[in-house]
Amino acid sequence: MDFFDLLKIEFKKVKRSKIVPLIFIAPLLVVISGVANLSRYFSPEYTNAWSAMFIQSALVYAYYLLPFSMIVVCVMIAGRETQHNGILKMLALPVSRYALSLAKFGVLMFYLFMEMVVFLIVFLITGIAATHMAGITDTLPVFYLVKWCAGLFLTMLPCIAAMWAITVLFEKALLSVGLNLFLVIPGVLIANTPLWIAYPYCYSGYLVSCSLHDFTAEGTGTAFSVFPFLPCAIVVFMLALLLAVKRFGKKEMR
Repeated sequence: MDFFDLLKIEFKKVKRSKIVPLIFIAPLLVVISGVANLSRYFSPEYTNAWSAMFIQSALVYAYYLLPFSMIVVCVMIAGRETQHNGILKMLALPVSRYALSLAKFGVLMFYLFMEMVVFLIVFLITGIAATHMAGITDTLPVFYLVKWCAGLFLTMLPCIAAMWAITVLFEKALLSVGLNLFLVIPGVLIANTPLWIAYPYCYSGYLVSCSLHDFTAEGTGTAFSVFPFLPCAIVVFMLALLLAVKRFGKKEMR
């Protein structure tokens, strides 16, 4: 059984889960409320409306709602194996537990990607409606929105790797959810310290904070620096994923 066959099996396992409705909740909640609150101040002369709407929506989303939804997705994916001793049945097959863990993480990345697509689509629909009602004629900045949504996706990868590692390490869903929530909550505080670079739970929020800085301080250059962030993020991602792969199913194999 190759890796792609494992992926197909993992997608079949979560096909009837509540993950798909879940990934709609956070984008709908944060985008509609954020754009609605900001659109009250719009006038036909308002400039940079799209950037303002994106930052208003994405700040809370990147720091809290997106990580919260991914925590639940991690638990739901892992829960498919803990029910009815499914993990023992899978490990009894001639399948590498390392490949099985990677396949599950692949499903997790897919749902992260899908949530970002939902966020982008909901934001576009809501933004178009808000600018139309305010009589704003700004050109739709498709490249700007796709760029920042892609940035949110990429900066969330180390975070979901850490979440998945914790979910694998702690079999009890309450423990894994509690620890991940505990690590998400101080993200906005750590993002304002030099420690942010080693704290994956604040990466996406820090990226949006940088977009806010760029928006309010025009002409001063971008606040987000790829180096040394990228090497550090890659190391964090690889270490967390390696831990998850190594520990997955190890207790059941004893």
